[in-house]
Amino acid sequence: MIFRYYSETDTLYINLSEKTSNGSLEVVEDQIFLDLDKENCVVGIQVDYASDILDFPFLEAWVAK
Repeated sequence: MIFRYYSETDTLYINLSEKTSNGSLEVVEDQIFLDLDKENCVVGIQVDYASDILDFPFLEAWVAK
């Protein structure tokens, strides 16, 4: 699992798999999207406006462990 934060767009991307995305599913309007492979398994999660809903100091501490 790889977390990537893009400050210029305030987007967090969580890569769950090395598989290629075949499409996306919007689960929270204009904010949270699931990337799906060809078998409809989740391979990534995109969170737009991430700083509005995530506690980054907590997330950084959790990921560092």
